Amino acid sequence: MSDTMWQAATLIVPLVLAIVFHEVAHGWVAGLLGDPTAREQRRLSLNPLRHVDPMGTVILPGFLALIKAPVFGWAKPVPVDARRLRDPRRDMMIVAAAGPGTNLVLALLGAIGLGLLARFTTDATQPGTALLFLAANLQNFIALNIFLAVFNLLPVPPFDGSHIVEGLLPERAAMAYARVRPYGLPIMLLLLFVLPQIAPNLHIVDRLILPPVQWLGSWYEMVAQAVAGPEMN
Repeated sequence: MSDTMWQAATLIVPLVLAIVFHEVAHGWVAGLLGDPTAREQRRLSLNPLRHVDPMGTVILPGFLALIKAPVFGWAKPVPVDARRLRDPRRDMMIVAAAGPGTNLVLALLGAIGLGLLARFTTDATQPGTALLFLAANLQNFIALNIFLAVFNLLPVPPFDGSHIVEGLLPERAAMAYARVRPYGLPIMLLLLFVLPQIAPNLHIVDRLILPPVQWLGSWYEMVAQAVAGPEMN
């Protein structure tokens, strides 16, 4: 198997799982807070086909992987009707935080799984292709979930961080901030792809996202090592 095919094969399933659980978490928490819209539209399913966005879930992540750039993506947003929430301003923040929070929990489960895999793989065991494939999937699952959690906390529409900021702002300022939302995608493309070409020192991913991603990654690595046992450290 070529390096490109191996990379794609070990990225697709972790990325789809990370994105699908992220979106379902939004809808599930919204339901707990009074808005059943996602359930009514059958978007609480873990079936990826209900959530896949061709550009955000397949084409863009695949392109970024091929050029060895940080991989991120999105699914079709799970519908949330703020008017049906019990306390719209507060509850929208909670709903928004549910997605990144779920990704961090998934990364923890991935770290535990990786540690268990190492624990029961002895020095006498020659890792086969299947074992190496599983390990690579778990490593990517951890990394992608951490990256998606941090990336989605950017305070730029349409990311989850923008809903959190909107809920924290005074009401008048929040209304002004909300007016930026329709322009979120062009702003995101400008910040992530155009700005780094003009001013490399202002690269958002390198400056704002990678440091917390690497910091969190070191903690998850310690979890995996602790599960694996002292002989694996």
